Amino acid sequence: MRTTYSWRLVRLLTVSAVLVLSAQLLVSSLSKHLPKPSPLTVVEDRLLSPETYQYILNQPAVCRDRSPFLFFMVPVAPEEAAAREAIRNTWGAPGQDTLTLFYMGLVGGGQVSSIQGKLEDESRKHADIIQMNFQDSYQNLTIKIMMMMNWLATYCPNASYVMKVDADIFVNVFYLISWLRGSARQGFITGSVISDGRPRRDSNSKWYLSEEEYPEDSFPPYVSGAGYVFSADLAGRISWASRFVRMVSMEDVYVGLCLRVLGVRPVYSLGLLTLRNLFEIRNLEYNRCTFAKLIIVNGFKPSKLLHVWQDFSKGHSSC
Repeated sequence: MRTTYSWRLVRLLTVSAVLVLSAQLLVSSLSKHLPKPSPLTVVEDRLLSPETYQYILNQPAVCRDRSPFLFFMVPVAPEEAAAREAIRNTWGAPGQDTLTLFYMGLVGGGQVSSIQGKLEDESRKHADIIQMNFQDSYQNLTIKIMMMMNWLATYCPNASYVMKVDADIFVNVFYLISWLRGSARQGFITGSVISDGRPRRDSNSKWYLSEEEYPEDSFPPYVSGAGYVFSADLAGRISWASRFVRMVSMEDVYVGLCLRVLGVRPVYSLGLLTLRNLFEIRNLEYNRCTFAKLIIVNGFKPSKLLHVWQDFSKGHSSC
């Protein structure tokens, strides 16, 4: 019996060693195919450097006496006050475990002074607005996201997890917190993973990228910008990696390019019973028990979010 046990132990150790060696060879092989990062030019670096921009509105002390378990960072246009208020009254409501901040650039177009004045009043009332001095536009969304990453690494480094989420998203914060509990992950990012993305070469496309801007034929895996979750340690690392990645206007692709520099691969998150993507980026008709098994759903205007939340917040636990 002792001989049989010893033989089984030897086999187990041999198999384990083979698996470890195979994993090391795989990682080594993959790393050889990663493009070697090279520093940006002075002009390219200045475009995404935190030193280039200043804060018009800031909340530097918001994490001084707390370490939020889950930090929501929401990019939003200055004029979208209704979206911010809806989030404050639904999934982004202040809580013991969560903190929500809204990030934006400068007001564009007409009525600048009127909108800016209301924004400053809103900031004094809620103390949850971060505004920086670049033009708030789709073309500058990558700048906004990278400044958000830098802000997080600078002012709230003790958060555990972060969710970057757009203002028109339904977030099942109850499931999300429960899902993250007990995890001790670093270098972790998850969402709706896009692994077959390619640059659009049609100059009429909203997502056009010239070969000069991006010479490769495909993108590395990245997570949809609608909403993704990552361990807070990645914020500073992504900010650092941006020093080696030329800017592209698609912020989610850009984060994916930074992750490639870091050797971090985004992972899919599937429901244990349904094997369904937990980060639903399609628009779905509201169903309480369907939504109870998801983390996000796309396409919610403020009025719809407020209406749905009344039912969901009271009844989701009964599903």
